[in-house]
Amino acid sequence: MTAQNSNRALQILTGVLALLLIGLGIYTYQFYSDEKQIKADLKKEKQIIESELNELITKYDNAIALNESMDEHLLSAKERIAQLLDSVKNNEANLALISKYRRQIGRLKQERDRLFKLADSLTNENSRLATDLDSTNNALTVRTMLSDSLQSQNQQLSDRIEVGALLSTTNLRANGVKVKNSGKLVETDRISRTDKVQVCFTLAENKLTEVGDKELFVQVINPEGNMIGEKQTVEFEEASLTYSGRNKVYYENAALDVCMLVDAPEADLQKGNYVVHVFSDSKMIANTEFELR
Repeated sequence: MTAQNSNRALQILTGVLALLLIGLGIYTYQFYSDEKQIKADLKKEKQIIESELNELITKYDNAIALNESMDEHLLSAKERIAQLLDSVKNNEANLALISKYRRQIGRLKQERDRLFKLADSLTNENSRLATDLDSTNNALTVRTMLSDSLQSQNQQLSDRIEVGALLSTTNLRANGVKVKNSGKLVETDRISRTDKVQVCFTLAENKLTEVGDKELFVQVINPEGNMIGEKQTVEFEEASLTYSGRNKVYYENAALDVCMLVDAPEADLQKGNYVVHVFSDSKMIANTEFELR
């Protein structure tokens, strides 16, 4: 009886131990499966974190390319993200690290939003300033064009006034003259009787001409193309002039009769046509011809 009880107790104990072993096996398998799933989830979470960090770096690269004024701040933030990415890649994932990385990514995203908002503000301000600058440049261009146009008009007006102020002549005539002992001048067209060449004309009325002394010059050129008379040269700012005779008159905007005498040495005289030019300073204002026989 005692032996039978002992065997029965042993059987019961063996059954209990078997059940415990089976339960332990099931628990061990379940624990292994859960741990494997956790590692897979952690690995996947690590990949997601790396992807988010790479995306942040790409966005910073784009922002840096568009915002030169904030390069220093954006580059610094990008460097911090790159350092965190290296840390993620080089460390085995666990719940503590994943939690830490998530907190850091959250702070980095907040910093990104702040920096990008500031960058957008600066970009908009730069665009506004550029628009204002373009508007100012356009206004300056228009003003410059208007100024150039006014200067051109003023110059044209000044040129017209200058041209309009030039002296002009009427009744220009030239001929040979013989000088009598009494000083009387007798017109002649014969070389043998010619002592001088007389050039007479009238300075026309011109209200635009400045009142005052006017230098008048005359050139008398013989048929061979040689100048007769004083043959002196006067210098002006823009030119020089060789003349046969000169005279200074006082002009008061009213018509003024003028006569000039040019010496005519016998050696300079030939038969034929003589050309006469009249100048006011360096500008020729009239010309004519006469003949000596």
